[in-house]
Amino acid sequence: MALIRCRGLTRTFKKGTQEITPLAGVDLDIEEGSFVALMGPSGSGKTTLLNLIAGIDRPTAGSLEVAGHELTTLSRDELAGWRANTVGYVFQLYNLVPVLTAYENVELPLLLHDGSAAERHRRISLALDLVDLADRHDHYPRQLSGGQEQRVAIARAIVADPPLIVADEPTGDLDSESAGAILDLLGRLRSELGKTLVMVTHDPNAADHAQRLVHLDKGLIRESETVRESETASESP
Repeated sequence: MALIRCRGLTRTFKKGTQEITPLAGVDLDIEEGSFVALMGPSGSGKTTLLNLIAGIDRPTAGSLEVAGHELTTLSRDELAGWRANTVGYVFQLYNLVPVLTAYENVELPLLLHDGSAAERHRRISLALDLVDLADRHDHYPRQLSGGQEQRVAIARAIVADPPLIVADEPTGDLDSESAGAILDLLGRLRSELGKTLVMVTHDPNAADHAQRLVHLDKGLIRESETVRESETASESP
């Protein structure tokens, strides 16, 4: 079953007197529980597509259904609520708050939800344990390596148990060893927790961890290929 369904998805904006179209009529289905890599040269539209799927930006035309909701029909407040419950975002440069500990950074998405302090603690502890950073919960970002910072960012992305994880060049600022560990962790989120992952990358080594590669160029999908078959998740969230 498709978790994400795009039809005629288009995004344009004005730059001076010019009209720029980073995405031009894209049709794309992404199955629930799959790991998809969006690839293409700079300016190909891959990050624009990721941000539309995540509800961070709005399309100019077309339809976009994600997790049973047509995003083009949602108000700004409805979209914010949908995003808080549906999407975890992993950034290239981590986007951690430097004055907060790892524990407090992971807690941030939960502050948008109802729930007791005890329930927040349970979820945060579980997320930090999953990324193997339970013993670093009281460390600040400056006290962590780049790979550890990205693992905190992944814990923050999954702590509210969203069905969809999107990642924009999640290994772009890491050495090869740390990058491999992060990609293995992302793969586990799909195989063990059943998450759907959509990742922007320009790195073929990172793309090798995905099940499906979608190549974009000049705002259009030029090629889509399945590189490995989907496996059933071993356990649900």
